[in-house]
Amino acid sequence: MAMIFYYVMFAISLVLVIIYAFIFHKHFDVNLTIMTALVPVINLAFVLMGQAKIIQEALIALRFTYMGGCFVLLAATFLIFNISGIKIKPIIRASLFLLSSLIYVTTLTIGHYDLFYVGVPDLAISNGAAYITNKTYGPMHTVFYILIGLFYAISVGAIIYSIIKKKQTSITITFLIILSISISVIGFFGGRIITHDIELLPATYNVGMIIYIIIASRLRLYDASDSVIDSLVQKGDTGFISFDNKMRYLGSNETAKEILPELKTLVVDKPVSSNEWLASTLLPFVKEFDENEDKNKHLIDKNEKKYLININRLTIGRLHRGYQFFITDDTANQQYIALIKNYNDELEKEVEKKTAHVIAMQNRLVLGMATMVEGRDNSTGGHIKRTSEGVRLLVEEMQKDNYPGMDDEFCYDLIKAAPMHDLGKIAVDDNILRKPGKFTPEEFEIMKTHAKEGARIVKEILDGTDDKRFEEIAINVAHYHHERWDGSGYPEGLKGEDIPLESRIMAIADVYDALVSKRVYKEKMSFETAHSIIMEGMGKHFDKRLEPYYLKACPKLEAYYSSLE
Repeated sequence: MAMIFYYVMFAISLVLVIIYAFIFHKHFDVNLTIMTALVPVINLAFVLMGQAKIIQEALIALRFTYMGGCFVLLAATFLIFNISGIKIKPIIRASLFLLSSLIYVTTLTIGHYDLFYVGVPDLAISNGAAYITNKTYGPMHTVFYILIGLFYAISVGAIIYSIIKKKQTSITITFLIILSISISVIGFFGGRIITHDIELLPATYNVGMIIYIIIASRLRLYDASDSVIDSLVQKGDTGFISFDNKMRYLGSNETAKEILPELKTLVVDKPVSSNEWLASTLLPFVKEFDENEDKNKHLIDKNEKKYLININRLTIGRLHRGYQFFITDDTANQQYIALIKNYNDELEKEVEKKTAHVIAMQNRLVLGMATMVEGRDNSTGGHIKRTSEGVRLLVEEMQKDNYPGMDDEFCYDLIKAAPMHDLGKIAVDDNILRKPGKFTPEEFEIMKTHAKEGARIVKEILDGTDDKRFEEIAINVAHYHHERWDGSGYPEGLKGEDIPLESRIMAIADVYDALVSKRVYKEKMSFETAHSIIMEGMGKHFDKRLEPYYLKACPKLEAYYSSLE
């Protein structure tokens, strides 16, 4: 019966550790983690002690059980001080830890010296479990009890102090910690009064762990806020306030208190309604935000200044646990807005003019680079101009049929990006790029690198521009225009719809031009032959769904190429 109890207590402690790990947050106090980690170790010691066959085995396990009094209570004491905002000098922390360590070291003498236990106790069996009997305590065991009492007294004193002096300390959290300590102390001094057959300490430690998990769950609210508050305090010009879902005050930084002195009257865990001005100001904002989260910004007048209040959800994991208020001085910005309203139309025209100029410069730069690359390749003269026209003719037919994704902006960007599709050839050696005959397998592998290299160059050219959609289309055109619908293309071997639409369109225009244009290593093909090859490639090389648009554009393509002869 006793062993079952110890096994169950150990299993429960493991489950509780898993729960703690699941809710763990990097801002958790390290002392809370220490306490949670030690409890399963101590409970395991009780299991091993109950299984002992000889007294020496039992004594080894017994030594681990004393870690609770020496270190769990010490960590709990430090945790209370941290939560209460009471600073302990490093020398005092080190001294308390050294004292606990020294006392625990004396437990290692059990069975060898008379410091902690006098003599060697006996091993008895009761209810199927071994337990140590006939124990005679030594002087250090008395010191151990004094240590427990000292930690308990210090903890209670810290809580009383925080209640009297630190009104913004969470009384709920400190009460839960002292409750867990009290239960453990009762286990130390009162367990054997209740029963002599079973050690109740494992149960008291598990109850304490449950309380620790409750504490940790609540601390996530405060710690999530603290992480934001710390950054805002460093910045110095943004106020931050946090409330839970019931609009109970969780905390704020000094900037917020300077902007809204009313915050100084609030007590942690108390509702905002305890201050009439704050309640009348903030609660309507919260109500409006709950009804429509887009309405999360509000202006207030305070001390002849205008402050912008931005409301967000206080989120822990996937749960909404409260509200965050960011407060910034928006006076200068509001004055600026009022000023520029008088000149809004004129400024818009000027911006449009400048934007058009920048776009024109960018287009000339892109076309110039593409032309420069084409000048190195003596087999593709006029290729970029012809393929760009081919893309335009295909796009026009697709737009007429309202093809999905073919909005005006996409089509404009694709046509503008088409000249950039072979920019990667700038990185290919002249001996290969200008070779008049067929490539060797090794040379072709090098030539194939122009697609990936082109994507890199395009990205570098357009990186930092505001038009991210055009940047993405241009990169895709350069990178994937040699991919094939059946997956046999390069450089990535993409297949089907994994190939971007813009690359699939570019592929048709690129291949068509290669077929009907003269190269140094081949004569140009007739339109009929080129058409047969393109049609044969539908569903293999090209997207079969683009076939109708190619067919519609085909007469225009032939007319265009005929005009160049």
